[in-house]
This record gives sequence, structure tokens and C-alpha cells, in this order.
Amino acid sequence: MRKLKLQVQSSIDGLIAGVNGEMDWMKWNWDDELKNYVEEITSTIDCIVLGRKLAEGFIPYWADVAANVAHPEIAAGKRFTDTKKVVFSNTLQQSAWQNTVLAKGNLAEEITCLKQAEGGDIIAYGGATFVSGVIRENLIDEYHLIINPTAIGMGLPIFAQLKNKLNLQLETTKSFACGIALLKYTRKKGS
Repeated sequence: MRKLKLQVQSSIDGLIAGVNGEMDWMKWNWDDELKNYVEEITSTIDCIVLGRKLAEGFIPYWADVAANVAHPEIAAGKRFTDTKKVVFSNTLQQSAWQNTVLAKGNLAEEITCLKQAEGGDIIAYGGATFVSGVIRENLIDEYHLIINPTAIGMGLPIFAQLKNKLNLQLETTKSFACGIALLKYTRKKGS
């Protein structure tokens, strides 16, 4: 079965955006070691799952990067643009984006079908609502939490919708020169 990975940036206090979706507190001056880590975890993926809100910025951003031959992240832009994307939405009627399909069914059933299909790993990016739903349904196999050296006090958490305790196994911790810390967890066996 394919693995579903979650890569998400959060504040020290566990929030992925401010109250109104602000992300101005995130560090983007990543050092090469952190960039290489993200490249490594995405090297096995052939599908990206997203919530609609994030997709509306994420997909056009990476398409613009891919089209700009002078952009330092052109390789990542091409990769994200060329990779199949599944956008979970109750409001969109059709996808306006390249290599993107919409999922409108039950979140757990749709992702379980994706995980059971042939192919490489899947990575989840998303806003708080989408990611919280995926976590609530216990569908994540690997959590790659990129912790920014900032506390924002109030905002959007991703673990607020849990119905039951989530037992995870710590696999890796790492600090990077840019001030970011990484916590990688996997689902504990039997959880």
C-alpha cells in the first residue's frame, strides 16, 4: 500500500496559520540541508492531495515557478506542476488546473482508494481544515512537521478535530541552520 506523508510548517505552539490564514510568520530562507530533506521526502511521491483553499494558491504558484527559467526553484516548480494532484472540495465543480482532479466524496474513502492504488507515495499539503480531517481519520503514515521558531498565540491548529488519542512513533529530530526544527513521526503499529 502507498504511504501518505504529511509535510506541514507550524509554529512552535502548533498552529499552521494565523486566525485569518496569515502565514507571514513562516521562515522561507531555508538552508540547503532543509531543502534537501524536503526534496528527499518528496522524491518517492507521484500524487499530491490538497484542500481547495491551499490549492488555489499552491497550484498557480508552482506553475508560475515552473514557467520561469530564471527561478532558483524551477526544478521543484516543474515537479509539483507535473505531479498528479487531487483537490478535495465541496464547492468546485471542475478543476481549472493541469494534472489535477477533484475529489468530492467521503475523505476517508477517497484517500483509502488512493493509498490502495498502484503508484508511488502520496503527500498531503493543505489548509487546517483539510489536514485536520485527514489526521482525524488516521490516514497519515508519516508526519514531517517543520517547526518554525515563532509562537503566534492564536490561529489554525491541525490536531483540533481528533476523535481519539493519536499514538505516534518519533523517527527523526533535526535542527537546521535557518532556525527551523524538524520532527518526523510515524503511526505506531496497531494505531
